[in-house]
Amino acid sequence: MRAVVRTAAAAATALALLLTGCGGGGDGGADGRITIRFQSLAWQKESVDANKQLVEEWNASHPDVRVQYVQGSWDSVHDQLLTSFEGDEAPDVIHDASDDLADFAYGGYLADLRTLLPGRLTADIPQRSWRTSTFDGGVYGVPFLQEPRVLIANTKILKASGVRIPTPEKPWSWTEFRQVTKKLTGKGRYGVAWPLKEPVSVTLNLGLSAGGELFHRGADGKVTLAMEDGDLVVPRTIQDQVNTDHSAARTALGMGGGDALPGLFGGKYAMVPLGFSYRQQVVEQAPKGFEWSVLPAPAGSAGLAQGVSPQTLSVAEDSPHKKEAVEFIDFLLRPVNMVRLAKGDWMLPTGKEALADPSLHTADRGWATGVALAGALRSAPAQSVRGYPEWKDKVATPAYQEYYSGAIDAAELRKRLVEDGNRVLARYQR
Repeated sequence: MRAVVRTAAAAATALALLLTGCGGGGDGGADGRITIRFQSLAWQKESVDANKQLVEEWNASHPDVRVQYVQGSWDSVHDQLLTSFEGDEAPDVIHDASDDLADFAYGGYLADLRTLLPGRLTADIPQRSWRTSTFDGGVYGVPFLQEPRVLIANTKILKASGVRIPTPEKPWSWTEFRQVTKKLTGKGRYGVAWPLKEPVSVTLNLGLSAGGELFHRGADGKVTLAMEDGDLVVPRTIQDQVNTDHSAARTALGMGGGDALPGLFGGKYAMVPLGFSYRQQVVEQAPKGFEWSVLPAPAGSAGLAQGVSPQTLSVAEDSPHKKEAVEFIDFLLRPVNMVRLAKGDWMLPTGKEALADPSLHTADRGWATGVALAGALRSAPAQSVRGYPEWKDKVATPAYQEYYSGAIDAAELRKRLVEDGNRVLARYQR
């Protein structure tokens, strides 16, 4: 999912949904033709074009089942969907991200797809991806796009420094990464910039590489928080880079991902950890002659493992045309179409056949590096935890921000995340 703030787009989306009458699921017309509403969250021109073209292709070949494209927005999707579910006005096919599905799944708003999905689709997408949209044994979304976090680096600075260049086969360890960023730091330049305006998912997802999980589900199904050594590897590395080594820019801690790119282009930062899709912004915004590389994130005791929350396609429980909605999803996610969607969003497809497409195995723009990381992607640690949004917003975000700035130590971080966090989760598990 793109963490991109587009307030104007959110307002436009609300108006668009009102004008298009995104209500009551798909209906059958007087001529007996079924209409299915597909709410897409694509926002880049390439991605929007790919989605709309696929809808047109479906409509041209399925005269009895028409799909109506409805534009949604990542900014407002959770609240907008909640309102539409409660008002019996949800779209039939819902584009979202797996980390937003738990409350809708447990609330009975999404259809369990297990008996509806074709065997081709269930076999093509790996089980590790299906786990991201599985809640209490049911499958409530089809994960189709995913993005690892990578290091986008200024190639000239790295080559001039003489540091070892990591590959997916021989990545940096977290210890080596810290040493490298110290070496890359010089007059007017930091080895790395961590844009951590939203620090929680970055920390938890990269923490899987060091064996960190933080959330632990007991035999009774209840989840509790426990912070072990592996959970501290990534936070300590970042905190040391900022406050001890001064190899990470303190000013970047409050930035979003795109905010750090001008500093990368200008040589202020040698590297920036970003989602794989940010490559598009690099291509579009970098000055002429800027040389850049895509490197794997550091590896820990669990190798290159990292958590992801794939983009998903779900079906509303109240849709009167679930069968047709799933047939449309199957069409959208045919391997050749999944590749088109992945390229439009500059992300990786989840499907094994799509991932094998030769066009994704090119060194150009780092595509091959991303594909090499696909097998290491896992369900984000808090994927199915009820109460996670409140814990993230009220407990974890301020705690991580204070820790990274040096305002609190590791003991206080642990106390807040675990003790305060368990009180939050307990309210949701009574």
